[in-house]
Formats: sequence, structure tokens, C-alpha cells
Amino acid sequence: MQGKVLAIARRAKTRAPMELVESTPITMDAGVRGDLRGAPNEIIGKLTGHEGNRQVTVLTREGWEAACAALGRDLPWTARRANILVEGLAVAEEAGRTIRIGDAALLITGETEPCVRMDEQAEGLRAALTPDWRAGVTCRVTAEGSIAVGDVAELAD
Repeated sequence: MQGKVLAIARRAKTRAPMELVESTPITMDAGVRGDLRGAPNEIIGKLTGHEGNRQVTVLTREGWEAACAALGRDLPWTARRANILVEGLAVAEEAGRTIRIGDAALLITGETEPCVRMDEQAEGLRAALTPDWRAGVTCRVTAEGSIAVGDVAELAD
């Protein structure tokens, strides 16, 4: 199954605004370069309790649009605070599979659980993101590479 990278974003610290980038390296040590959550696995685990399984988050356009429709509002995808927006990939319930973008490989470690910050973005957004993994997936970097808007994104075993 192939899709396409529509956008890439990062944030340097908690509560910082999302910064859109056209391309970026993806590394095992930094995830999306310049993003708070991409730190080495042992550091991530200590800071977040996620044990490094959330270096990169991937959101689908289809899931985001379904959440916005349920909410009755059109919001920018960056309100979800994910790193990569893709279209054409069905990632729901695909933990253990890999998303390949160029040379980069992202192991899907689970569903991104929408947090209270979502309701700070728009009241009801957290509930709208809950069904069908609409909030996207958490990933751990298993192979490094550079990615760019427009790249092919592929779901592999």
C-alpha cells in the first residue's frame, strides 16, 4: 500500500507552536530533527513514560478529516501536533508494521492516544480523534533517511 507525505512538522519544546518544514532527516538519535519527542529512546522513556516508542507521530489526512467532520469544524492538521501528515495509508490497528519513506523506516508502535491538549485546541477534538485511530500512530525509527513533502510513503511488513 502506497501513500504520499503531504506535510512535515516539528516542535522544539512542549507547548511550542508547530514548525512546518519541507524536508528533514529522520534519525534514530533525534527522530524528526529538531523535534522534542525524537530524543534517544532512553531519554524519551524517562521524560514521557513511553519508553522511546513515540519518536515520530504519523497522522493520516483521512483520519484527520474524519475527526474534523465529527467535530463540525475545519482545523489545521498541526492542531494534532503530529510530525508527518500522509494520505493514502491505512495505519489503524497496524502496530508492528513499518512505514517506509525513502530510506527511513518507522516501526508503528501503537495508536497515538489523544490527550487533553486536543481539547485546548478545540473543544471536543479529543473525543473526535478517539475512534478508528484517527489521532494517528506512534513510531520508533528503525532506519535513518531524509524525507520530504511529496515523498512516497509505503506500509510494509
